[in-house]
Amino acid sequence: MTLSPFATLPPSHYINGNWIVGTGTTVFTSINPANPVQVIGTFTQATPADVDFAVCSAKQALPAWQATPAPKRGALLFKLADYIQQHKEQWAAEMALEMGKPLSEARGDVQEAIEMATFMGGEGRRLNGFHTPSEFPNKWLLAVRQPVGVCGLITPWNFPIAVPSWKLFPALVAGNTVVFKPAEQAPLMGQRLVEACASVGFPAGVVNLVQGSGEITGNALVQHPDINLISFTGSTQTGKQIASICAEQHKLCAMELGGKNACIVWHDANIPLAVEGLLWGAFGTAGQRCTATSRLIIHPDIKKEVLTALLARIQMLTIGDPTQETTQLGPLIEQTAIERTERMVTEAQQQGATVLAGGHRLCEAGYNNGYFYAPTILDNVKPDMNIAQEEVFAPVLSVLTAETLEEAITIANGVRYGLSGAIYTQNMGLAMQVVEQLSVGLAYINAPTIGAETHVPFGGVKQSGNGHREASAAVLDTYTQWKTITIEGTTTLRKAQMDEVSS
Repeated sequence: MTLSPFATLPPSHYINGNWIVGTGTTVFTSINPANPVQVIGTFTQATPADVDFAVCSAKQALPAWQATPAPKRGALLFKLADYIQQHKEQWAAEMALEMGKPLSEARGDVQEAIEMATFMGGEGRRLNGFHTPSEFPNKWLLAVRQPVGVCGLITPWNFPIAVPSWKLFPALVAGNTVVFKPAEQAPLMGQRLVEACASVGFPAGVVNLVQGSGEITGNALVQHPDINLISFTGSTQTGKQIASICAEQHKLCAMELGGKNACIVWHDANIPLAVEGLLWGAFGTAGQRCTATSRLIIHPDIKKEVLTALLARIQMLTIGDPTQETTQLGPLIEQTAIERTERMVTEAQQQGATVLAGGHRLCEAGYNNGYFYAPTILDNVKPDMNIAQEEVFAPVLSVLTAETLEEAITIANGVRYGLSGAIYTQNMGLAMQVVEQLSVGLAYINAPTIGAETHVPFGGVKQSGNGHREASAAVLDTYTQWKTITIEGTTTLRKAQMDEVSS
């Protein structure tokens, strides 16, 4: 007997209730960005034929899953929360290895999925529609939620458990079936999440996993005619491409895209609090968050004091192996991220910015040739510089000054993104004025630009998204569509909005 050429390859995809190798011959690896010679796992890329199999399986499973009462769908999410809780430490350790997030942050990533599963499990008993009075007696008007259908979920590597949970769990409780493609930089975490779904009893075909690149696997998913909705989190450029394809096919799409988030620190701010917020907002996850604090807009009266304190705190950060409990800042995800950061910082210096800290890759002994970039502060940044306009996705903070509150708000809003913004001040009236005028979807007072919770809407305005929201009950508007039901209680035809004609 001749062995299949795929016999030694791992079963990378989960389709119709089975782990399979798929039809692809392209193999890719997941590596440890803190030590790139360490391979975490080997995976096969899903071909368009594999994606078609997954979509067809999801479509076939849809009627039975839609007919399953929503409280029973929610009950499976409660079981899923328990499963994830039991595996929290394992998943956090694997996440630190696969994408470089320090252990403490990786635990928070997994915890977010636990909370999302619990929250959405409860929504199984709260998929509320409404009854509203008719303009006629003995007539009922009802509006009910129904699932969208087969959902394609495409997620990033920087929150490889949390962000998929924001999409997968509401889609499931609403009665949809899904095909999930995680980022190719974090395939193991995507696999773990689907293993959990399989373990707690989601029926075959309800949850499907395809691994691979955006160019091949992701594109096949977006293009598939039987996908009813694409939910994507990633770059604004890729989001525009996906949205264009969806528009051509009259397909729903939900986009959560980039950010260029500003933190205003005003002259009356609590400086120690602001410094700690800037440290966490700019350098948490090595700046690899769509909500990361990328711009500091500061009043000149306190600029020296704030920067002196911030520079001192940067020197105290423990940078290194993310699997160690003491590590506070890990690596960037890959070599291309290092190269892009170097280009942007060099360009900023050429345009007049001054490096106060960092500004270089960390290559010395102890970093194992990992993708570490020093926490960086750039001073003398002007609003029209590229570094002040475009997302860096690295531990780089640009410092801009503003003499007046109006100038600070103008600078904060003067970018194409509108995800997150913050203000540090002890004047609550002033704070409310600022958050009212910031063109963002997430506004913080005396807190950093990061730190969303699962039970409030998450998302941005302008080119940070297309209006949909993740998390909270608001996300159900993405994964359901409204059906209005009219019940006529008489045997006489009555015409709505028509003047009554006298006989």
